[in-house]
Amino acid sequence: MKAITLKETGDIEKLQFAEVSTPTIKKDEVLVQVKAISINPVDAFVRQHQQALISYLQPKPDEDTFILGWDISGIVVATGDQVTQFKKGDEVFGMVNFPGHGNAYAEYVAAPASHLALKPQTINHAEAAAATLAALTAWQALMTYAKVKKGDKVLIHAAAGGVGHYAVQIAKHFGAYVIGTASTSNKEFVLSLGADEFIDYTQEKFEDRVRDADIVIDSIYGDQVLRSLDTVKKGGRVITLLTFFEGSIADKAKAKEVFTHRLGVVSNGDDMQQIATLLASAALKSHISHNYAFHELPKAHQQIATGKTQGKIVVSL
Repeated sequence: MKAITLKETGDIEKLQFAEVSTPTIKKDEVLVQVKAISINPVDAFVRQHQQALISYLQPKPDEDTFILGWDISGIVVATGDQVTQFKKGDEVFGMVNFPGHGNAYAEYVAAPASHLALKPQTINHAEAAAATLAALTAWQALMTYAKVKKGDKVLIHAAAGGVGHYAVQIAKHFGAYVIGTASTSNKEFVLSLGADEFIDYTQEKFEDRVRDADIVIDSIYGDQVLRSLDTVKKGGRVITLLTFFEGSIADKAKAKEVFTHRLGVVSNGDDMQQIATLLASAALKSHISHNYAFHELPKAHQQIATGKTQGKIVVSL
């Protein structure tokens, strides 16, 4: 099968097209013929940094060639002996083995059945692949840790991005009042997702506008979290994706009795099924700003590295 491999970290030229063996599935896995792949910031980060590669892929000592990627949508072509929830011909999607070896940049992927869900018939493979790592991150941040409920005021940073645009929709679906931050050009997009308020971070400080949030979802590295603690109520909840709660940040959170969590998203088929249900009812939609062909995948890495992508980037096979 065709795959894109990585032997050493560095620029996009390190991504090499290769012919490799089709994977053999274990008893609890299915073999998926991949139709679409989603590209995330973590993909480019791992490709560039050796320590990130070790942290996210968790390679064995003798491994020297890797296939990046975790997000897939495709068709089941074979099932392991212990798999009962899927059969040959089923259309499935999910985030595979994160953290670990997803091996998504390939024509076929061996995926644990427990990491997948049936793709809704109402959406295409590109839309499904988009709604994997980013949508799972938004779901686990809001539902598993922030425990969003009707009436909560939720501040979502980077609301036009991959995680952010799903988080706005999920929070609204569960009855929250949503405030989204983004740059000027993304105002109409963020409001179209259902946000009740928009804050242009290039024009004003969000902490000047918001002082009574129940929940903050932050996917930006830097002093964002420290400033976000000024926006949340005593006893509120702050979930971050990149920043650890330590030092002055931890002290400030403790003083306000704020629940804090630095989220590392994990593969979870049950959560994928929840996302599938929302996608099927159109309560959740994927916004795809770029759809590349497989041979253009390095260009997708260039785009995601800009940090300016609206919604999601996918690669179709």
